[in-house]
Amino acid sequence: MTTLLGIGSRIKHDEFGTGVVINLKASGYIVTFLEHGVKILQFDAPLTIIEALEPDGDMVSLFDVEQSITRVLQRWIDQTEIVPLGDKWKGGKLILKPGRVDLAQKEMSIDGFFHKIVMVRDRLRVLEQRVNASSIDDEEKINIQQYITRIYGSLTSFNLLFKHPQHQFVGEKNTEDVSS
Repeated sequence: MTTLLGIGSRIKHDEFGTGVVINLKASGYIVTFLEHGVKILQFDAPLTIIEALEPDGDMVSLFDVEQSITRVLQRWIDQTEIVPLGDKWKGGKLILKPGRVDLAQKEMSIDGFFHKIVMVRDRLRVLEQRVNASSIDDEEKINIQQYITRIYGSLTSFNLLFKHPQHQFVGEKNTEDVSS
């Protein structure tokens, strides 16, 4: 009977070299090899066990842990969240036509343009957070915040691209707008 190896077990394979078991599937071990990347090996594949670890009862893989950590980090660091483009714009093109006839027009996908807009929005948010957390004096923080708010206001023209209103740019609000 073959010994079942747990996640973290170190092995050596004749073709792929030294590796570590990172997950177990019904079809076999998922192993990361130093020189050959990730491979799936059948449970009965010929290999040399360097260090065997017992399988864990709940079988949480390193991949699952990495995915969970990545999701948490994306919420708290300078990374772009997934923001959907409005359905009517998907697959569309942005065409820039110069005023002069001797110049060629330029095209780019709306999806690519939208991604850049979202990156600008997210970087402005991070800048805003860093200003709030900085040790500069309150008057300077207020000045910078007002400047950032005006930038958001300048970018509201792109709100028509967003699928959901909560992802849109919001500029300076009038006091009359606050009550409604």
